[in-house]
Amino acid sequence: MTYLLLLSVLLNTLLLAQTKEFSLIIHKPFDAKLFDVTQDYDRSLTAVGFVQEYAQTNSSSKTYTNAFDYLADSNAKQGTLMRLLKVNQKAKILMNKNLTIHNFAKAIALVKTPSNGYFVGGYTMDGSLLILKLDASAQIIFSKKFGTKNYDSMHRLILLRDGGVLAIGSSLTSRDTADNMFQTGLGKNDIFLTRFSQNGQKLWSKKYGTEYDDIGIDAVEANDGSIVVLNATHYDKHTDVTLLRIDENGNKRWLKHYEGDKLITPHKIIKLHDNNFVIALSQYDDTRKEQVRLIKFDLYKNIIYDQIIFTSYASVLNDIKEFSNGILMGVGYVKDAYNTDALVMLFDAHLSLLKQEHYGSDNYDAFHALSILHNSQVAVAGVHTDASSQESNMWLVKLNQDATMAQIALDTQSVYEVLTQIFKEEIEKKELFIGEDLSINLTAKRLYFQAGISELNKAQKNFLKTFAKKLLPFLQNNQSIIENLEVNGHTSREWKGADFRTNYLKNAKLSMARAYSALHCLLTSVDKKSQILLTQLLKGSGNSYAQNSFQDSNEDAKKSRRVSFKIILKETTLSKF
Repeated sequence: MTYLLLLSVLLNTLLLAQTKEFSLIIHKPFDAKLFDVTQDYDRSLTAVGFVQEYAQTNSSSKTYTNAFDYLADSNAKQGTLMRLLKVNQKAKILMNKNLTIHNFAKAIALVKTPSNGYFVGGYTMDGSLLILKLDASAQIIFSKKFGTKNYDSMHRLILLRDGGVLAIGSSLTSRDTADNMFQTGLGKNDIFLTRFSQNGQKLWSKKYGTEYDDIGIDAVEANDGSIVVLNATHYDKHTDVTLLRIDENGNKRWLKHYEGDKLITPHKIIKLHDNNFVIALSQYDDTRKEQVRLIKFDLYKNIIYDQIIFTSYASVLNDIKEFSNGILMGVGYVKDAYNTDALVMLFDAHLSLLKQEHYGSDNYDAFHALSILHNSQVAVAGVHTDASSQESNMWLVKLNQDATMAQIALDTQSVYEVLTQIFKEEIEKKELFIGEDLSINLTAKRLYFQAGISELNKAQKNFLKTFAKKLLPFLQNNQSIIENLEVNGHTSREWKGADFRTNYLKNAKLSMARAYSALHCLLTSVDKKSQILLTQLLKGSGNSYAQNSFQDSNEDAKKSRRVSFKIILKETTLSKF
């Protein structure tokens, strides 16, 4: 017991020296935030946000005759700038680029295109809406401003099945009675939707709403091509949630209000794998504290579940996504009287809370958006504020599916160094050899098989039991980076009196039997918890004599009769940049 404890402490010390949490904070001289994130096809992450940059010293030798010329010249380099951030799986920054947009105010959405580029949505300071299409290196393919003559804002940009995008936002009502209904609108603010083709052609642009103040928040495309839009309707110091369903041409099919006696704010809508929908809301309780509310409904407005998640502190979810197993993860913020932390919540298929985690320091921290990655980890974009600071910073993190902070993956070399420390004694005694490809070969003479034998002898069984006690803590502590533990059986080339085909097939059968014997020994020498882990990782195979041992260009028959092991790391761990 003491031996295992000391081994576990040593192992954790070795790993902690080489790993750290995937939490990347990008500091700038002035305010900066990230609002959306997506995964690229090379498994890197790209996030969009803004930075504020201003001249801290006047180092330019250029002179200006008036202030307007100076402002025009400095506009592209100072003020609020759109920022694209790209990082690899080691949290190394590959791109940190400003996009020059005249009068830029805010970038709110990042959408991945099938061509490995991006759509970016936002708006400008003069009330124009903005859509950009970028290539994979973030070069602008086209940039389009659109909207009405009134003040417009965008809240979300979603990718549609035809490769185009839908911009969701609001437009201020015109006060000019000479304008037509589309220009004047229906109330103070109206839901404003614009659909673009993948080439940037504006297909249609329409307003919707009531006589009150309506704001488009988010939207999602249904399987039949119709679109369900999530909106907020404000009136008399009160807010209702409004759901709008339109066809692909923007024609209204139905409009539904969710009225209540509490102040409600809608944040996000998603389509589930069962083709139903979930909306994330925040709702004030009787103590004027925001609580998370989730509503699941179908395409025909029928409510399936309606859950309010009561927590100790005020909580809001800005984004929510569904894993392939039906579990939902939401991200946002949680706040008390002293500070605000980034929030992660997990829910089951019935919208019941499973777990929540808080991240951040003593100041303001929040998560704005999440993207579920190919390996079920999660990338999250947000904002972090340092202690004793008033300026925000861009924050990009990676989480595990259980809402814990992911570690920056070890590479093959790092795992090799850890393994050589774990089995230092066996290596010095020449009982085994570990290759830099993470193969583990047993090299002591007493560990080889006799010709034609697949059953383990006493020495082999005792060694494998000790081997398992040392290897298992490593496997348990590093499940997130290990794909398989291969157990490979090997044979020598000879098989007396057999032709080539028979020789190979008989050796293949024998090598598989040797792998099975080793598998059986490992599984029967550990407790049930370890057995479950091993069954998830173990992969047995027989290599016949394909990887036999050679000595002076001739086969070493005794050394060839063996079993070997190989640790296979997950794809994210193996990636090199």
